[in-house]
Amino acid sequence: MTKISTEYIKLEQLIKLENIAGSGGEAKQMVKTLQIAVNGEKENRRGRKLYPGDQIQIGKRHFIIEK
Repeated sequence: MTKISTEYIKLEQLIKLENIAGSGGEAKQMVKTLQIAVNGEKENRRGRKLYPGDQIQIGKRHFIIEK
């Protein structure tokens, strides 16, 4: 589970926070190339806002946003 202290976190921020990417540019490319789903739906927008309760799958890794 990924805990946040703000109202939401953007998808690219999650990718950096979880050390999947080392930089914003790398995160941008990963959003375009990786299989990413938010709440079971394919997602390719790096600016997608993720709120507590959202479930994210990046490749074989799973994340749940928690407040």
